Amino acid sequence: MYRVVLDTNVYISALLRGRKPEIVIRLSSAPFKRYDLFTSPAILAEIDRVLREKFHWRPEDRNLHTSRISKWADVVRPTKRISAIPHDEPDNRILECAMKAKADYIVSGDSDLLDLKEYEGINVITPAQFLNLLEKASGQNK
Repeated sequence: MYRVVLDTNVYISALLRGRKPEIVIRLSSAPFKRYDLFTSPAILAEIDRVLREKFHWRPEDRNLHTSRISKWADVVRPTKRISAIPHDEPDNRILECAMKAKADYIVSGDSDLLDLKEYEGINVITPAQFLNLLEKASGQNK
């Protein structure tokens, strides 16, 4: 089973727009579970910050969604700081989580992360690419 870290923008897109990011998240939980999802306190805090500052969500709504994510995902606590993307610190928190989780994939819509293509053996792909990967893997398992 793949080990995966989702970027903050995937969670936000799933909450606000649905579509492919929502499907990606749904496939991380029972009964659809197709991969192991990992997150970190820094990612959860960034989701909360974006929902608060950019979308003006109420505290109870933000807490509901970050609590759900905490239940679906294994929460890891990175100990190594990374500065691979100096102009966007939240992206470095994604990389730190992925390293601690020994992730196979980071799923993101962020161009800075996607431009990396891979980091320390961790592939960085879009939600659409990840869904295609899961579909192909499912076909091979039949």
